[in-house]
Amino acid sequence: MSYAISTLDSQGNTKKQRVIIAGLTPEFLGKPVLWWKKSEEKIIRKRSVNPYFSRNTILIEKYTACKQSELLRELADRGYHKTVNTLAKGTFLHKGASIVIYPINHEKPIAIEFDGNRIEDIRIYDAIDTDEEIVSPTAQHKEYDFRPGDYVVHIDHGIGTYKKTEDGFFVVEYAPARKGGEPDRLFVPQEESKRISLYLGLRTPAIHRLGTPLWRTTKKKAKEDIIAFARSLAALYKKRSEVTRAPYVPDPAEKEIWDAFPFEETRDQIIAFEEIFEDLARAQPMERLLTGDVGFGKTEVALRALLRVLVNGKQAAIIAPTTVLADQHTELFKERLAPLPFRIERFTRLEPAKKIKEIQEGMKSGTIDLVIGTHKLLQKNVSFKNLGMLFIDEEQRFGVRHKEFLKETYPAVDTLTLSATPIPRTLAFSLAGIRPLSQLKEAPRGRMAPLSHVLPYSKEIIKAALIQEHKRGGQVYYLANRIHQIPKILEVLKTLAPHMRLGVIHGRLKESEIIRVMRDFRDKKTDVLVSTTIIENGIDISTVNTLIVEDASLLGLSQAHQLRGRIGRSDIQSYAYFFYPIRALARAPRATSTGIKQAERRLAILEELSYLGAGMEIAKRDLEMRGSGNILGKEQSGVANKIGWNLYFEMLGQALEEIKK
Repeated sequence: MSYAISTLDSQGNTKKQRVIIAGLTPEFLGKPVLWWKKSEEKIIRKRSVNPYFSRNTILIEKYTACKQSELLRELADRGYHKTVNTLAKGTFLHKGASIVIYPINHEKPIAIEFDGNRIEDIRIYDAIDTDEEIVSPTAQHKEYDFRPGDYVVHIDHGIGTYKKTEDGFFVVEYAPARKGGEPDRLFVPQEESKRISLYLGLRTPAIHRLGTPLWRTTKKKAKEDIIAFARSLAALYKKRSEVTRAPYVPDPAEKEIWDAFPFEETRDQIIAFEEIFEDLARAQPMERLLTGDVGFGKTEVALRALLRVLVNGKQAAIIAPTTVLADQHTELFKERLAPLPFRIERFTRLEPAKKIKEIQEGMKSGTIDLVIGTHKLLQKNVSFKNLGMLFIDEEQRFGVRHKEFLKETYPAVDTLTLSATPIPRTLAFSLAGIRPLSQLKEAPRGRMAPLSHVLPYSKEIIKAALIQEHKRGGQVYYLANRIHQIPKILEVLKTLAPHMRLGVIHGRLKESEIIRVMRDFRDKKTDVLVSTTIIENGIDISTVNTLIVEDASLLGLSQAHQLRGRIGRSDIQSYAYFFYPIRALARAPRATSTGIKQAERRLAILEELSYLGAGMEIAKRDLEMRGSGNILGKEQSGVANKIGWNLYFEMLGQALEEIKK
């Protein structure tokens, strides 16, 4: 039972049953549940002497006089929103003589039972056998565990539905032996957990029956198809390995650049350096994926890889998805590589025609060593004299044709692809062991995970969050989901925080204007940047430590995680507020609310996976929720959907290993 309902004091004596409800303020949102538990007596004392605590908390005691209308008003005053079907932290239900509250400072919802104008009972609320759904995510890092209703695959019995874990067993439900009969259940000991995995594939796969040969036949046919596919992949990679280039060797000049890195390298970065340098020392071109959460140091790894190529007399190209990111990379690489005589140029739509022509001539003649651009680099009239490395940043923003263009034009080019949340095709190839993968799982020293809060939209919380960040000298990203909403948002923000300076960027502005506004924001000439998702990729400003998303229900899971990575780039605690329109969700017809339920689930996962380094797990959950599509072509995707992508990856990896032998 939650600590919230106190019945005994520290000596074991009976005391009055009571509960504290914390208001939705940035300070209280940042406090863990354990702090509230330990501080309960102190908070009750503070309520009588400190106006802040009396104004922002509610003390509810059993058998005391209280009108329901008064409690409902107090909850609304402290930022709580009334809902109908779904309970999330910061919301409440009104059910006849009961008010059910999900306080931000409690592990579970609390039911307050009334008898007229008196509180008759205070108890933990259980949604079993009711129509309500409780969204109770944890922000702690934990290994993936199944949720009731998840489709799972048992390696010996096929696809079933996970129901619960009971007495040390995973309980998996399969199709009934006879039509209209009771579903069969399989009890899998937890020590055999490796035999069961989450099903990734079709959203509603066919459930198998126990004791029939269907699964065995399906798996046998899948294995035959996978072996044939593995042979074709092996032949393709053998063909690529026949292309050779001169190995890259270390140069003493590199040390000066390495030593200038202002941070301590993490163990994962050091491993990634070694893996990449080993690739570059071979005669075959590298094709490696580097994953790591936003702010984990992927760019530094890429910089040292590019430097190895540059000191060996080859050219390099960086492709970024946006002009803003290309501009940021240009500034960073020019600053870091300034001690060496390399010519570095930006190649985007910002450059005038005369400059573009000059850069094109420089790339073709070899006088430009490093060019940093957007999709513009993929035009047919762009050519290099001696291209050695291609660095693709935020690969999830580029299509397959984009990524293959330069590799086809320059078959001996080394390719390093970066992503915090890889797209399904890239994730599939990496999980199957087809493509070399380096992972940065360790956060830089001193880095703190943003405190993520998923809440009903509240002007009061937005105002408090803005003021809190301004008081500590920081800046704020405010995400507007639609361009046409921005004028209204600006009016609201001017009312909530008239002393804060506002900047605006979105995709319809001229790129020169976007760069100007971003530089003003970086130079702290503005306090709040109101933006569309244009800030999603690679913007790195260490003084921005609050993110406010007006309607997070419209964001994809990986997209929301990318946005969260734009804050918390230092040792200062950062805050991410993902708001959602509670009234719109409450009004949606439950029978036609598939999209609504998906949005609720995305938000719950986002709050659950808020630890540092969650990017790869986010990508896997995104793959699970969206379905796999045809990520390896129609035929192989059909095979994988029958057995689930997790098992498919495992079997494909085993087949490739057998072929290599």
